[in-house]
Amino acid sequence: MAHALVAHSSARPSPSPATAWEETLARVTSGDATGLAAYLVTLDEPGRRKVAAELPGYVTATARTAGWQEWARQGRPLLVAGVACMGGASAVAAWLFRRELPRWLDDDEVELLVGLLRRRPVEWQADVARRIAARMRLPEPRHWDIAAALVRETGIEPPDGEPFIVGWLRRLRPETAGRDPLLAAYGPRILEIDALAQTPLWQVVETVAHLVHGGLLDRAAVIDAVVRRLLRDGPAARAELAGLHDRLDLDIDESARYAADYAGLLPAGPVAVADVALAQLRRLEEAGRLEEELFAEAMAALAFRPEKKLLRAAVSWAGDAVLREAGRVDTVLDALSTIFTQDTLALQERAVRLAVRLAPQAGPAGREAVRQAAAELPSELREQVSAAYGGGIAEAAPPAAPPLPVGECPPLPPPIASPEELVLELAGFRWPPDVWAFERLLAGLAEWSHRDPERLRQALRPWWHPFTPGAYGHHGGEIHESLFTAVSRAFLAFAAPERSRKLTAQAPGRRRRPDAPGAPELLYRRRALELVTPFEEGTGYPVLLATPTAGTGHLDPSALLDRLERLEAAGVRALPADLAQALLRLPRRFAPADVERAVRLTSEAGRTCAAWMRDGGMPDPEATVTVRETAHGARLEAELGAPAPGLPEEIRALFEVQDGHTYSLTWWPLALPAHRELAAAHLAGYLPWSMDANDRQTQALTALARGDGPLGAATAHALVCGMGHVNPAERAAATDAFLTLAARGETPAGALAAAVTALVTADLVKLNRVVSVLDDATQAGAHEAVWAVISGVLAGLLPKEGERPRAGAADLLAAGARAARIARVRGELPEVAAVAGRKGSSRLVQEARRLIQLVG
Repeated sequence: MAHALVAHSSARPSPSPATAWEETLARVTSGDATGLAAYLVTLDEPGRRKVAAELPGYVTATARTAGWQEWARQGRPLLVAGVACMGGASAVAAWLFRRELPRWLDDDEVELLVGLLRRRPVEWQADVARRIAARMRLPEPRHWDIAAALVRETGIEPPDGEPFIVGWLRRLRPETAGRDPLLAAYGPRILEIDALAQTPLWQVVETVAHLVHGGLLDRAAVIDAVVRRLLRDGPAARAELAGLHDRLDLDIDESARYAADYAGLLPAGPVAVADVALAQLRRLEEAGRLEEELFAEAMAALAFRPEKKLLRAAVSWAGDAVLREAGRVDTVLDALSTIFTQDTLALQERAVRLAVRLAPQAGPAGREAVRQAAAELPSELREQVSAAYGGGIAEAAPPAAPPLPVGECPPLPPPIASPEELVLELAGFRWPPDVWAFERLLAGLAEWSHRDPERLRQALRPWWHPFTPGAYGHHGGEIHESLFTAVSRAFLAFAAPERSRKLTAQAPGRRRRPDAPGAPELLYRRRALELVTPFEEGTGYPVLLATPTAGTGHLDPSALLDRLERLEAAGVRALPADLAQALLRLPRRFAPADVERAVRLTSEAGRTCAAWMRDGGMPDPEATVTVRETAHGARLEAELGAPAPGLPEEIRALFEVQDGHTYSLTWWPLALPAHRELAAAHLAGYLPWSMDANDRQTQALTALARGDGPLGAATAHALVCGMGHVNPAERAAATDAFLTLAARGETPAGALAAAVTALVTADLVKLNRVVSVLDDATQAGAHEAVWAVISGVLAGLLPKEGERPRAGAADLLAAGARAARIARVRGELPEVAAVAGRKGSSRLVQEARRLIQLVG
């Protein structure tokens, strides 16, 4: 590529500086990066300086106003122009990292830029390489390939920064690593860098193993580095490094040198790491090369692990080890007594069998540890231990339940304090959309457009000028609608009404291309878009009625009355969507003084508000939710009863429910804080589409639980969808919502049980994920609500005679047992008794027997 540029350099005389910029701009706007590079190398110094001088201002103005497709076409040619024409190494490096320009380049584009850089002196290239490396940041080291090419070709000392090293590791390959000139600098440090987790670690491991076996990395140093890194990372240690440890195949002498380190890995290391450490320690113990103190330390650490796999291995090792050395009996019994408290019946049984076998050899310390821990065991196992250890072991009292936390409502952000702050907030309104930013923007626009209009228009001019229709959703013959374009249109209508009027005039002849919003999101959009008309007409809108006064989305009645009185005094008619949203945010009960004050209002909006308060708001709709089978699998369909007559059209629109995917679900409960079942009916159709995505949409459930209003099938199905999310962090929002409802005594247990049964049966959610949420709720103190739900699903989810148990059924019974024990439940469970009476010792049967014993 560089040779082609050189050959082209004498193709024609250098144009004048003014012509050079015009020609450059034409190639930039056409997206011709290669042709531009070939053209720019023909320029003389004045021509390049002219181009370099024009570029920054052009990028600043155009990046803000061009549509995304248009800007994407120009980005790479602009990179080329800066690299070819800017004189200083500092200026070129800064240009490459301008936030408006492309971050990622393909191989041909990298080679094009490197070819231009190669035309400069070697010392200058080295300076650019160092500056690029210094600007790189993780997680994505921008322009690494450009810097690496210059580092290798100039032979300078490789940069020391971790972003550059991470970039190198991401491109490391076993077959080529040995020939890489950077290996000598970075090879010994591969396992030491802090950001190792941001590399493709399996690939790094494969390369390191290849280099060790080829003699290009020192084996002893790598072994030491692996063990030290596993210790250093603790709970965050990576399974890939445990795999590298196994690939290195340590001999017994090498393992013995790290015996203490292996014991140190057992308490907190991930399962894969603990597995490796356990295998090495067991190997050393079997060879008679493990000190007794380390054996005791390892046993104690393993006994506290929650993972069943490690606990089973601990019991197995304990049984074998005590046969080799009888003096270890009390050490083993101490570990077994800890395993007694692990709430897994199969593990408890294995630990009890070994403890009973060792009873004749037990010393005083071992016997006392076993007797104390045995009080926590199920009755049958406790009786076995009691018989072997002297009798008289009574059942321990159930653990005290912690007080249920009541989720606190988040505070409201402060109102916008100046036009300049309003413009900054507008510029920062980006993806993903934030509901409080939306509310502050609309309220601030209404406030400051009335309070200081000229100052706000001045502050807004750099935001909209120069004007481009694409920034407001107008692309050719289409209008792309979203929350962002709605807000932008409202601000444009105030800041540049003549521009806004042109867009409004063009709208009827253009095809609208909306995304997939639900009715609550459309209400938000209408609130923004309906501001366009008064601003275009010059009448303005001095105060927004619907701005909430509480973090739940609620609106204080007296605040709404103040705002209505302000509109009446200004002679301004309330906007329909603004009024509808304000009414929906009112509480469910009103003070007599507020009702009397509303009656005194004279405007149409005032009369509507007075009627709403006098009649106690809107009747709660009844929601039904059905699981529908489609060609693409099961999905949820929610339906609402017909709206009451006389409701505003903007509210009636909320009774149309659909499904799909959107990123605004967290907004919806805040639009309907006094009508949770109505909000949930919309969520029930959308949450299933987010159950495999880490898009934080389950946070809507937390906001939903903090509201008011009856709860039913819609709330239950929405909550169970959150419980069934693939990501534990996303399921935590469902746990928080469940705890909030339980703390307020509002858990719809019957509806939840029906929803769990329906969604698990339809394979829309996995039972084990739902159980994990219920278990977490039990630990947090919601055991009574949890038991109410679990007892309601047993009949529908436990297998009938001859049926294959569904995955998670045993976990369901275990979770029920934990909740029932704390709640001290007593009663008959015929479905569980039928399972408990079956032959065999499967975990399902065992857990059924334990639950029957607990409640009997």
